[in-house]
Amino acid sequence: MLALMFSNLADSLDKTFRNLRGVGKISEKNIADSLREVRLALLEADVEQGVVKEFLASVTEKAKGEDVLKSVKPGEMIVKIFQDELTELLGGDQSPINLNPPGYVLLCGLNGAGKTTTAAKLALRLKKEGRRPLLVALDLYRPAAIDQLAKLAEQVDVPCYTPDPSEKNLVKVAKDALKWSKDQNGTVIIFDTAGRQELDLELLGELKKLHNFLKPGETLLVADSATGQQAVSVAQTFDQEIGITGLILTKLDGDARGGAALSMRAVTGKPIKYIGEGEKMENLAEFHPSRMADRILDMGDVVSMVEQVSEKIDEKKAMSAAKRMQSGKFDFNDFLEQMKMIQNLGPLDGILGMLPGFRQIKKQLPTGALDDGRIKQMEAIVLSMTLRERGKPIIIKASQRKRIAKGSGTTVLQVNQLLKQFGQMQKMMKSKGKMKDMMKQLGGLSGGGGGGLGGLGGLMGGKGGMPDMKDMGGLDDLLGGGKGPKGR
Repeated sequence: MLALMFSNLADSLDKTFRNLRGVGKISEKNIADSLREVRLALLEADVEQGVVKEFLASVTEKAKGEDVLKSVKPGEMIVKIFQDELTELLGGDQSPINLNPPGYVLLCGLNGAGKTTTAAKLALRLKKEGRRPLLVALDLYRPAAIDQLAKLAEQVDVPCYTPDPSEKNLVKVAKDALKWSKDQNGTVIIFDTAGRQELDLELLGELKKLHNFLKPGETLLVADSATGQQAVSVAQTFDQEIGITGLILTKLDGDARGGAALSMRAVTGKPIKYIGEGEKMENLAEFHPSRMADRILDMGDVVSMVEQVSEKIDEKKAMSAAKRMQSGKFDFNDFLEQMKMIQNLGPLDGILGMLPGFRQIKKQLPTGALDDGRIKQMEAIVLSMTLRERGKPIIIKASQRKRIAKGSGTTVLQVNQLLKQFGQMQKMMKSKGKMKDMMKQLGGLSGGGGGGLGGLGGLMGGKGGMPDMKDMGGLDDLLGGGKGPKGR
């Protein structure tokens, strides 16, 4: 998830654009002042200076046009111009991977960028898309890398070619791998190559020879987004010496600045094809420039959210939970099922961060509200209840609460809080008006299926994606611990 990626830049831009939107009449001074703040925000996000200069020159030219200055809502028009230019900077339209026969994909990059893991992630993604991927280990300098790829290939159930440990001729190994592939019935071959701590002529020379031999449809540079300006210079060098066709950015869940993503695309002119958003094999996503621009500007990315939810949510279970919610019969057994579904989605702030305006919502939540540990704590409390207690929480008395607290490693106070807040949630579900609004949200988040995120949909079930915290029926406290009722 992009929990941290671009967060500093997004926070800086948020204030600037909120001020702009509120301006009824705009002048060149308003524009200059705003863009000065934008410039600082981009530089602080580690965007390359030349990229910042060209980007702002383009925005300034369009922002000073007659249509903007005389517009009824000039501030909003400037924000729209910025959004369009940011989308263009990130690559414009999404660029699909070229898998035309023979379907060779060559991965290259520095050591530690995550090439081997990315190779397996890409294989899994292509497999889910109906391709028949094969993996080839071409890191002849690190036997551990070959073993790692073999294990990951087994994990994602994809055939993998591993060379003899004594082999040092890269092109010869590639030839042997192609002979092996003829018996594997594959449609795509992903080649994982060696990396280095520093760029050197020997590495580039070997990659050139390999590239000339394979003539791959895609030569993708795997780059660690957290390395900032170094990643930009690496991208330039690989492109000049070998000729890359695209980029895969890794570790986007750990970089708060994000300038490398903006800079590498602009400097090389090569599209970002995929982004790695976590350690799991499933955490490799297609890169969509417009969606990323919207996320940076806190306009949400509901399309990606629906895609992720539909992949990881059991539709039958979600529909069953939705029906029980509508009937007001939602109990702790259902709640436990919802907790499991939420955990399958990954970090909460990542999935909810795709909602429009979530940055403002997050500021209203108590500290630690989106901590995964909070969900695990609630799950432990519910698992310490008997089946009868989960189905009918009203029967849980003081002695039982002590037992549940001891069994879950929590306090009686925490058990009391969960029971009270769950009661508030049940009360809200019995309100036909609030349930109608919530079910609309659930249907939207599930792509029209009507089940979607269950209790999570209720959590965010406000008006137009920006719920008022007091409308959450106690769920803000349920997830965050909250301030709780008086006298607690």
